[in-house]
Amino acid sequence: MLIDKLKSLLLVVLFLTVTITAQTVNLPGESVVPKDVEKLAAFDGHFTFMMASDLGRNGYYEQKPVAEMMGVVTKVSDLEFVAAIGDVHHFLGVKSVDDPLWETNFEWIYKHPELMIPWYPVLGNHEYEGNTQAVVDYTNVSRRWIMPAKYYSKTFRATDNTEVLILWIDTPSLIDKYRNNPEEYPDGGKLSIEEQLEWLETTLRESDAKWKIAMGHHPVYAGTYKDDIERTDLQKRLQPLLDKYNVDFAVSGHIHNFQHLQVEGSNVDYFVNTSASQTREIDEKHIAEGQIFTSSDSGFSLCTVKDNELIISFVNKEGEIIYQYSRTK
Repeated sequence: MLIDKLKSLLLVVLFLTVTITAQTVNLPGESVVPKDVEKLAAFDGHFTFMMASDLGRNGYYEQKPVAEMMGVVTKVSDLEFVAAIGDVHHFLGVKSVDDPLWETNFEWIYKHPELMIPWYPVLGNHEYEGNTQAVVDYTNVSRRWIMPAKYYSKTFRATDNTEVLILWIDTPSLIDKYRNNPEEYPDGGKLSIEEQLEWLETTLRESDAKWKIAMGHHPVYAGTYKDDIERTDLQKRLQPLLDKYNVDFAVSGHIHNFQHLQVEGSNVDYFVNTSASQTREIDEKHIAEGQIFTSSDSGFSLCTVKDNELIISFVNKEGEIIYQYSRTK
């Protein structure tokens, strides 16, 4: 009898301990405070969105802490959406909309309640190692995954008087390295270069938006050890249209570190967004001409659109704005 009473008492104590512990556990984001919380809070009230790239590592490296900070900053800054600039899925893309990688690379990682906002993705080279159409078709599965095509555009009204045109460009299909290697990139040559460039020119020519931002996974310019053809093909095919139609910012990923470049003879500001998981050190042997800023911090970028000012902010995993640049017109 005494033993039974002691067992019952032990169970009560255990239950109360678990209950009290559960009540004191912080909700997602409550224990995380960005270093620059006041600066980030200043974006609230302005049209601001997040850009993240090279995200998918199944929760390893720095993907989880960066994802948590993404959620916290989204709440603090009241962000409109997330632009996912390629390589959500390392290393071999996905096979279908039911591939488990959707859970381990995306749904289970970017689960912060503030990240249940629209995500506008574009394909990277790693998605091209799998089924690229499945990435587009995931739009029919997830309410927040919005990808109408492999390349597309959307005009947002940022203020009462100002619109911003954002273009999501499919860069792998503009690069011969991927087009000419169907064994590794089975969909690499399926999109027409001419049709995408015609779409791009028509969209830019017909737009009255004050601000124009082009996004694609591969950079037109960057300091990197990666194959030169990745950039020279884009300089030949993409850059002339960016220059002709006065695109303000061209934002990419792929290099796994932050960069800002200004190229002689071009009025476009070129930005490389860092990795949201595994970063790479700055390669001092391959510093590009026109590089203004570099950092190997992990994190993401914010873009703020005002009537007369366009601002990009590089934010690391601690929520610190490590670099900021603005353009006025």
